[in-house]
Amino acid sequence: MSNDILAQLTEILEARKNNADADSSYVASLHKKGLNKILEKVGEECTETIIAAKDAHTSGDNSELIYETADLWFHTLVMLSHVGENADAVLNELARRFDVSGHAEKAARNTNPQ
Repeated sequence: MSNDILAQLTEILEARKNNADADSSYVASLHKKGLNKILEKVGEECTETIIAAKDAHTSGDNSELIYETADLWFHTLVMLSHVGENADAVLNELARRFDVSGHAEKAARNTNPQ
């Protein structure tokens, strides 16, 4: 189910990126404003997600956390679209990591040990 939703959303994002008018489409307007604006939105949504997680931990109500995570994922997908990628690239990377220890994967990325 989740891959179907991501596939549908990817199609919609690409259509709006390539064909929609920035005055009538939020996605098209973000693309028109450029990568820096998109990154600003990703950062904003990230902060809101962190705050919602902290609040959910205290209150036991995850509804706002789910809402903010959806916003974060959405804006991250817009960012990926802007640079010519999509959710499949991220899913493929996650799949690649299944048989790799998290510690080993992190160590492999560390090119400047301190």
